[in-house]
Amino acid sequence: MNWKTIFKSLKNKDMQKRLLIVLGIIVAYRFLSHIPVPLAAPTELRQVINSVVSSTDFGGFLNLLSGGALASFSIVLVGMTPFITASVITQLLTKAIPRLEELHKDGESGRKKINQWTRLATIPLAIVQSIAFIYILRQTVLAGNSTILTNATPIEWIVAVTAMTAGAVLLMWLGELITEQGVGNGISLIIFAGIISQLPTMLSTIGTGLFDTSNGSMNIFGWFTIPVNPTVFFVALGIAVVSLVLLYVLVKINEAQRIITINYAKRVQGNSNYGGVKSILPVKLIAAGVIPVIFAVAFLSLPAFVGQVLKAMNNPALLGVANNLILWFQAPTPGNFTGSTLEAFIYPAAYFALVILFTYFYTGIVFNANEIAENLQKQGGFIEGVRPGATTEKYLSMTVNRLILFGSIVLGLIAITPFLAEYLLYQLAGISGTNLSIGGTGLLIVVSVGLESLRQINSRALMVTYDDYS
Repeated sequence: MNWKTIFKSLKNKDMQKRLLIVLGIIVAYRFLSHIPVPLAAPTELRQVINSVVSSTDFGGFLNLLSGGALASFSIVLVGMTPFITASVITQLLTKAIPRLEELHKDGESGRKKINQWTRLATIPLAIVQSIAFIYILRQTVLAGNSTILTNATPIEWIVAVTAMTAGAVLLMWLGELITEQGVGNGISLIIFAGIISQLPTMLSTIGTGLFDTSNGSMNIFGWFTIPVNPTVFFVALGIAVVSLVLLYVLVKINEAQRIITINYAKRVQGNSNYGGVKSILPVKLIAAGVIPVIFAVAFLSLPAFVGQVLKAMNNPALLGVANNLILWFQAPTPGNFTGSTLEAFIYPAAYFALVILFTYFYTGIVFNANEIAENLQKQGGFIEGVRPGATTEKYLSMTVNRLILFGSIVLGLIAITPFLAEYLLYQLAGISGTNLSIGGTGLLIVVSVGLESLRQINSRALMVTYDDYS
């Protein structure tokens, strides 16, 4: 990362404009997250929802990803999930349907059509998810013997669903505006901003779980006393050291890349010579960035969400299925987990597998070996020792698959390490409720998005300061 170039680029008006637009959009998003859904008694309703959300890890995790919009019952509480789901569906269909794959290869016009279909698919998904949220909310509030929503009319519920759907569409639009500025991925930056806004509360919760006066105290060289017993202190210190090491590894694997040298054949046109030069093709170890983690979290939240919907229906025939979905597909808390040890590892194992799966899936989208091989052949470029065309495509695919295999496994291990740390903390020191699994995933997303955004800002900075080096 060339910080000197980045700071120098801040004097450029175009760079200033882009960064200010992104900053303004993030500020607007944070304002939207505090606008309540137009329903009865918003202040009292917010208190009821906040108590429900804070009582479960699943609710706390959804609240973290939504930037506190869930606890505030904001119009943007649905978040980017409908757009992410629509993106995954259209990308899968692009790979499965030859007509869509041809449209994707048509260039910018084809991709614009696919993006437009993705936006259209987001709307019904947002409506369905908004109705589900409203239904769960109504059943939860009524089950708590609250009279807040007893007088709500069908028109008020329709207005609430419409507001939530409009919030999801507005958030999708804001994300695309950020992406257009070329200084970061819109989806990732909005989730990043939401997590950053919740970090103080999250760190306070973790600190409260670790430094609990009921666990005793520890005297440091007779100077001052820490409200924690020695066992908890050293276990927490070990977790902190391991966390720093993991963050270092995460930064390294995000920055790691394989350099492939590209040769261009010399061509003679008239009195001029073209080509005969060398270039490089950098292939990142994890070309998908943080998107696999976001996709994995979004998909893992769906089974538990379906379980909440089924449970709210109060159907005895579906109650067992609903409880199992909620039990299996939420971040397990060792001290409060009521299932077996095997069931406690379902969520981390599924998380690990989905991170690997989505790393392969999304890399296949952002790195198209066939397209790159065709472009190199058209431009007269070739890899030394590799024939142009199909052989080059096979070589690039093999290289990328090897990189993904190692990178995705490391990324998956980093993603599930907080679960193991929370389990060890409970086994060794008897401490539970620290929310390390929630905090670990949040920090993982923050670090990855931060690195990716800095990389794009650095590329933009090189472009705007290019004339200074010519």
